[in-house]
Order: sequence, then C-alpha cells, then structure tokens
Amino acid sequence: MKAVSIKEPGGPEVLEWTEVEDPTPASGEVIIDVVATALNRADVMQRMGLYPVPPGTSPYPGLEVSGRIGALGENVSGWQVGDEVCALLTGGGYAQKVSVPAGQLLTVPKSIGLVEAAGLPEAAATVWSNIVMTAALKEGETFLMHGGAGGVGTMAIQIAKALGAHVVTTVGSPEKATRARELGADVTIDHRRQDFAEYGPYDVILDVIGGQYLERNVPTLAADGRLVIIGLQNGLEGQLNLAELVFKRISVHGTTLRTRSAAQKAAVIAEVQKEVWPMIENGSVQLVADKTLPMAEAAEAHRLMEAGGHVGKILLVND
Repeated sequence: MKAVSIKEPGGPEVLEWTEVEDPTPASGEVIIDVVATALNRADVMQRMGLYPVPPGTSPYPGLEVSGRIGALGENVSGWQVGDEVCALLTGGGYAQKVSVPAGQLLTVPKSIGLVEAAGLPEAAATVWSNIVMTAALKEGETFLMHGGAGGVGTMAIQIAKALGAHVVTTVGSPEKATRARELGADVTIDHRRQDFAEYGPYDVILDVIGGQYLERNVPTLAADGRLVIIGLQNGLEGQLNLAELVFKRISVHGTTLRTRSAAQKAAVIAEVQKEVWPMIENGSVQLVADKTLPMAEAAEAHRLMEAGGHVGKILLVND
C-alpha cells in the first residue's frame, strides 16, 4: 500500500507519498480500506517533531478516517467485511489501509457521505469528551470556544448550542465570525481587536491555545467554572492565581485523546455514537469541510492548515 511518511521533522515538504508495508490486524482490530482522512493540528505538530507518537502506534499521521472494512482480526463481533465506517485512530490515517481497534469504529451517519464522514470522529470525540464528559456543560450555561473556525471549534459551537448553552467564540476575521454565527454562536469575538474577558463570565471554556491564555482564561470563569485545555499553540507554560481557583471553586483540566487507552477511547466513541450521531442525522450538527485534496497532496493540505485561512476540516481522499 501507499502512505504519507515523514522523512524527517520539518515543513510540509518532508511529507512523502510512498510505498510501505500493509498493516495486519491484531486481536480485536479491523483493517479499513481508507477512502478519506482529515487533517488535525496534531498532524502538523507530529510532522514538526513536536508530538511523538505513542509507543506501538503507526508512524504515519492521521487521527481519523472513513472507508470500508477490508479484514477482521480475531475476536471482532458486530462488524462485517464491506461495512462502511469512520473511525478514531491513534495514528496512520494518511494511508490506503489502516488497522484500528473495533471499539473505535463508528457507523457513517445517514445524512452524510462516506468521504465527508472522515472529518467527524476526531472533532466529535474531542468536543463531546471534553465539554460533556469532562466539563459537564449544562443547558443555560455560558460556553467559550477559543478558535471557533477550526475543525474542533465548528463542531463545539454546534454541539454546545444543541445542548442549550449560550455560545461565545473567538475568531480571527469577519468572514470567520459570520460562519461561526451561522453555525449557532451567539457572540463572536475578533481576538485581534476585542478582549474575550468583556463577554464573560463563562461556565466552561475549551481552549486550544494554551500558554499565556491560562492566566487570561481563569479570571473570566464564573464560580464553579471549568477550563479544559486541549491545545498548546501558544506555548507550554502559563501562570495561575491559586486564590481565584480556591475561592471560585474553579477546576482546570488538561486532556488529550491520542494517549488514552483503547478502552477509554471506546467509551468515548460509544457516547459519540449514542449522543452526537443523532444530532448529525437530524441536522442540528453538521460537518464543516473547507477543502478536499488527494492524499498524495498532503503537503499542500498542511500548507493550507498552517496558513490559517480555512474554516472547518481539510480532507484528504484516496484515488
């Protein structure tokens, strides 16, 4: 088969569409013949050498795919060869085939095509596991999403709105603000000109920025507020005023999906299938896809992501 390999840490040019060995399914796994995958910020970090893959994981980028089951490993039930699926991966999605634990498989929602389904698993699982399973966002609460135009951001706006939250998001342009409002955001904040603190307090904040945003986020939280940090685009260090945490009973969570165990991921996927897929099928939540490129043009897709002009997901498709 072919896959996108990383020749060495560096820019998009280090991505190479090349012949590699086919994967084989371990017990409890299936092989997916990949139709499409989707970019995530973690892919860029992995390419740059800033996000080492977990031990035993495929070295190729790609945290989600859609396709058809091509083979079953031992001890797999409930799935058949030929089933159309999408899946959350620990890696290996930029390829023609990938092996994945059966617990990380999802059906393809009735309202969406097989190619587009590749952009659902990572964003849906990230949003649901963090704003619901971790932060327990409730109807009537105020939710702030930093970076509302990305794959996670566009999904978070919609899911939070479907849950009955008042949704606020930061964006980087008037065009992105318009799209965020179309998706359900009640308030959009241009982070280049406006201070998100003016629109708080917030009950839940989902932060993909990290760094100094830590000390900016905490004062804007309401009593019993919850901050969930899932990205480090602004750096690895920030400061905390512990008095604010103590007296307002604030909780700060740092999470990632990739390093969770297969059992933990399966628990998240089961909830996504049960709770989020009906939202997609009834139209209250939709995939936002910006561009679709051939898998062999992964380098160009990475350039587009790093340029930051996209809204929603960038997809890569196998011929």
